[in-house]
Amino acid sequence: MRRDGDVHHQRRVIERLGTGVPGFDQLIGGGIPRGFFVAVVGEPGVGKTVFSIHFIAEGIRVGDKNIYVTTEESRDSLIKQSSMFGFDFERAINDRKLVIIDALMGHRDDPWSLHELDVDELINKIIEAKRYLGYGRARLVIDSMSAFWLDKPAMARKYSYNIKRVLYRWDFTALLTSQYAVTTSLGFGFGIEHVADGVIRFRKSIVKGRMHRYVIVEKMRQTEHSLTMHEIEIVNGKGMRVVGSTEYRKEDFSLPQHVTARMIVSELKKLIETPDNPI
Repeated sequence: MRRDGDVHHQRRVIERLGTGVPGFDQLIGGGIPRGFFVAVVGEPGVGKTVFSIHFIAEGIRVGDKNIYVTTEESRDSLIKQSSMFGFDFERAINDRKLVIIDALMGHRDDPWSLHELDVDELINKIIEAKRYLGYGRARLVIDSMSAFWLDKPAMARKYSYNIKRVLYRWDFTALLTSQYAVTTSLGFGFGIEHVADGVIRFRKSIVKGRMHRYVIVEKMRQTEHSLTMHEIEIVNGKGMRVVGSTEYRKEDFSLPQHVTARMIVSELKKLIETPDNPI
């Protein structure tokens, strides 16, 4: 006989989606909660795309519907990169398990291509791809969101909110990557983190003449996540894995507080002075 307490327990259980990155899921309670929109942020070259590739590859493995929007490299380039880590995205496309929406090349005769970097067109194309793939749990990557507001950063928060509000109804669990400036480590537009259910931040640093990559979970709702920075490595033929926790703190990679404060004030002034400011 099922007791009332059993029903209440079932309602509290959170379904989590694995990222496919060895050692990472244990940092976030076993995976990303279903339906979450997670910001994956950091400077160029820190591993955001590789992390996203793992997330989609794991979705293919477990039978989810998968959509990858690429804005900074072509579909062919993404397929080649995934193959370097042992993932066959081309086969998944042919098996109707994956749609890669190419927002870089803009081919007119390509049904899975964006002709303009327009948020409404993006949303419609993602919904079209979900209908094509069929009913079921779905994973989405938009890599990167920054491309949609490069010329109007004040719209970043509004665009991010609209994407989450509309696509949440379609049973997506999503990774939305965002570029950070190399010199300041500041985000372009101050938008995506504000609407995200989770924030995963990648960093890099030169230590004794060698580049090291790191990841820290800055936010993950409904999750007792790690508060420690962890080192990661990316290896051809294998992909990304978490090496272990480090003695470094977020502050060890940041600019002095007074410098960062001046930069933030400067960025906010730009937003206020922008005609399209939605605030």
